[in-house]
Amino acid sequence: MKRLILAALLATGMAGAAHADDALKAAIASKDRTPANVARDGARHPYETLTFFGIKPNMTVVELSPGGGWYTEILAPYLSKDGKLIAAADSPTSTSEGARRSAENFGKKLEARPALFGKVQRGVFEPPREYNFAAPGSVDMVVTFRNIHNWAGGGDGEIAKIFKSVHTALKPGGIFGVVDHRMPADKPVKFDSGYLHEAAVIKMIEAAGFKLAAKSEVNANPKDTADHNKGVWSLPPVLANKDVDREKYLAIGESDRMTLKFIKQ
Repeated sequence: MKRLILAALLATGMAGAAHADDALKAAIASKDRTPANVARDGARHPYETLTFFGIKPNMTVVELSPGGGWYTEILAPYLSKDGKLIAAADSPTSTSEGARRSAENFGKKLEARPALFGKVQRGVFEPPREYNFAAPGSVDMVVTFRNIHNWAGGGDGEIAKIFKSVHTALKPGGIFGVVDHRMPADKPVKFDSGYLHEAAVIKMIEAAGFKLAAKSEVNANPKDTADHNKGVWSLPPVLANKDVDREKYLAIGESDRMTLKFIKQ
C-alpha cells in the first residue's frame, strides 16, 4: 500500500511538472507575443532560462526593470491563472522626467492589451530614489535580465541597496535569477562597455545575503570577445556602429551572457 501511495504521489508530481512545462512552452509559443520579440528567442533562450531558474506557474514573481517588456510578454500569461507577476519599474510620479516617460510607455503597453497584461501588478523600482515593489517576505522569485551593468554605474553602495531590496522582498529560500553580459575573466572591465565579470556579480549578490545555487551556460556565446569599440551595443540588436563592420557583428550575434541562480539565505 505504501508503495502504491508513493507511486501515486510521484506520478502526481511528474504530471504537475509536465503541466508547468507545457504552460511555459505555450506562453512562449503564443501568437500574442510581438513578432520582433519572438525573433530573438534563439539568442535569449526563454524556456531554458526560466526553467533553469525553477519558475512555477503558481509563484509570485517580480520582474525588475522590465524595459520594453520582452520577458513580460511570457511571464504575464504564464503566471496569470495561479500565480502573480509584479512588474517593478519606474514610477509614473517620479521626480525624473525620463523615469516618468519610461513608466508612461510601459503603462501604455500593459493597458493596450488587457487580456494579456490585465493581471500584471505594478511596483516601483527606481534606484536610487525608491524601492517599493513588494511587501517583505512575499515573493517566491525575482528575475532581472541585462540590468545589473546599468545599476553598477551607481557605485557599490547603491547596487548593495538594490540587492538588499531583492533579498527583503523574497521569502526564505526564494530565488533570484540573473542574466547579464559577461566579460571574460582575463580581461579588464571597461567603463560603459555593458560587460561585467561573473565573479564580481556573484560576490556582490552574495554580500546581500544570497547563496549562488547554480550557473548555466544556456546564454553563453563563445563568439563574443567583449572588446568591441562601442561595447555590447556594437552587437545585435542595437548595432551601434551601424554599417561599420555590420556583417562581423551580425555573425557574432548577441552577447555572451552569464545566467545565475541565487537562493535567499
